[in-house]
Amino acid sequence: MEDLIHKDSDATNQAVPASKEADKPFYSKWAVRLPLITCLALGVGMLIGGKMFSTATTPERQQDLGQTLEKLKQVMLYVEHYYVDTANIEELADYGIEQMLLKLDPHTVYIPLKDLQISNAQLEGDFDGIGVEFNIFKDTLSIMAVIPNGPSEMVGLQAGDKVIMIDDKNVAGVKLTSRDVFSKLRGPRGTKVKVSVRRKGQSKLMDFIITRDQIPTYTVDAAYMIDKKTGFLKVSRFGERTYEEYKEALAKLTNSGMKRLILDLRGNPGGYMDRAIDMVDELLAGKKKIVYTDGKVSQFDEVYYSSKSGTFEKGEVIVLIDEFSASASEIVSGAIQDNDRGLVLGRRSFGKGLVQKPIQLIDGSQLRLTISRYYIPSGRCIQKPYDKNKDYEMDLVDRYNNGEFYHLDSIKLDKTIVYKTAAGRPVYGGGGVMPDVFVPRDTSHFSPFLTAVYFSSTIIREFAIDYVNANRKNLQAMGLEAFATNFKMAGEVENTFLAKVKEANIKYKEADYKISRNFILNELKGAIARAVWQNEGYYRITNELDREVQEALKNFELASKIQKDS
Repeated sequence: MEDLIHKDSDATNQAVPASKEADKPFYSKWAVRLPLITCLALGVGMLIGGKMFSTATTPERQQDLGQTLEKLKQVMLYVEHYYVDTANIEELADYGIEQMLLKLDPHTVYIPLKDLQISNAQLEGDFDGIGVEFNIFKDTLSIMAVIPNGPSEMVGLQAGDKVIMIDDKNVAGVKLTSRDVFSKLRGPRGTKVKVSVRRKGQSKLMDFIITRDQIPTYTVDAAYMIDKKTGFLKVSRFGERTYEEYKEALAKLTNSGMKRLILDLRGNPGGYMDRAIDMVDELLAGKKKIVYTDGKVSQFDEVYYSSKSGTFEKGEVIVLIDEFSASASEIVSGAIQDNDRGLVLGRRSFGKGLVQKPIQLIDGSQLRLTISRYYIPSGRCIQKPYDKNKDYEMDLVDRYNNGEFYHLDSIKLDKTIVYKTAAGRPVYGGGGVMPDVFVPRDTSHFSPFLTAVYFSSTIIREFAIDYVNANRKNLQAMGLEAFATNFKMAGEVENTFLAKVKEANIKYKEADYKISRNFILNELKGAIARAVWQNEGYYRITNELDREVQEALKNFELASKIQKDS
C-alpha cells in the first residue's frame, strides 16, 4: 500500500555533517562513501525539526545512542579496512538500514537512491520521458498505450509495437526489468533516444528517434455522467496534482447536471494526506473535523477541519472502497462516514493509519519514517495490528481464506470499543473502514477459461489494440456514447477474439466460456474503448456490469437518509 505522506516545508532537509575523524587516513575512503548507518539516528533530529532531538531525548538516552552509533561505525570501518575480500560498503549500508527498519512498523521504509525516481514517480505529477505505457511479457517489451500528444505519438509509435532495440542495443529476450526500461527510456527533456520496434504487418524493424519531453500523469482516471443526475469519479491514487484534477472533474460533472456522486476509491493505495483532506473539504459544509494526527513529537500533532465553500456540499455521495483502498483513501471514506455526509459501500478497507515523513539522506536516498498515527473524526485509528511475529502483508490472504471478501458475517471487527458518527451511528476501529453497505466480490463469471485468459496477461489488451489500429477512424467517428450504446461484440468481433485465443493455445471449453462470456466481452469492449478514449472509455463500458457501481445506484435513497439525519 502507498505510504501516507506528510508533506510540508521541511520535507527536504540538511545534510548531516561528517565526523571530525573523517580527516584521518584510516577514514578517508569511508568519508567519501556512505556512512548512513552511523549518522541515521543522529540525523533524524536535525532532519525533521531542529531542536526536536534534544527535547525528545534525555541526556542519558543520547549517550546510549551515541555509543550504539559508534559501535556500528566501528564495525563498518573494520569491514572496510580489514575484511579479507573487497566489500561493497554502500550495499552493506543499504542492507543494514533495510534490516534495521524491519524492526519498526511495516510502513517505515528506506528507499535507495537508485529506486527513488521510480518510487516518487507514483506520486509526482509529471516526469520526463517518451510517453508510453508498457508491459513486459515473455521477455518482450510491448507498448500497451501511447500517451496522446506525447513524444512517442508525435513520431508515430503505436500501441501493439514490440520494442526490440533501444539505442541499437538488443532488449528482447534478455530478462528486462521495469527498472531497466525506466533507466533506458526516461531522461531529461530535450534528449533523444532511438527505439526500434517490430510492428504487426511489417517485415522489417521500424526505427524511431524520440525526443524526450515532460509527460503528464493523471490520478483521476474517469469522470462522466452515468445518467442524467449521477456522476462517476474514479481516483486511482493521491498524487501531486490529484486535488486539482479532482476539482476540475467535480466542476465538469456539476456543470453536466450532477445531483449525486459515486466516488470510486477501490484499489487506491493512498498518497499525500493533504490532497485527501482537500478532497473531503469539497464535499463537507461548515467547519467539520476531517482527520487528526498524534505522534511522539507535538509538532506532528494536527487537527484538520473543513474550512471552505466546496464544489459539491449538498448532493448525495456514495464512496466505493475495497480491501485495497488504503491510507489517504481511508481518510476520505472515514471522514465521509463519520460525518454522515454519505454512504460507504463495498468491502472493508486495508487498514493503514500511519503517517510517513520523507527525509532526504546525505547521498540523496530517502527514509520514509512513520511520525504519527491518524484518527478519523469519530476517534477511530483504523490501523490494523502489526504483530512482529506475523507477516503483515498476509492479512489480506487471511481475510480471503476466512471468507471475508464474500460473507459479511466472516468479517472480524473489534466491537469491544464502539465509536459514534456525528449522527450517533455505531462504527468500529481495529483495522480498516467497514462500509455501511457490504458488497461481496462477484464470482458469478469465474471459470477455468477466464483464469486462463487472465493468466495469459496481455491477450485482451493486445486484441483490443490490434482491433483499434485496424478500425481507429471508424471508431473515432462513432464517438464514445454511440460506441457504448450501439457497438455489438457478438458476431465477427467475438469470433475473431476466440480465434486468437486458440492461436495462443488457451484451453477452450464451451461450458466454461458460457459462464464467463458476458464478462469477457464487456472487458474486451472496455479495452477497445480505452485504446480510443483512454480510461474514461474503459469505465464507461465496464461499469455497466460492475456489481459495486450497480449496487451504489440502488442505494442513493439510503445515502440521502444518512445525510438528512446528520
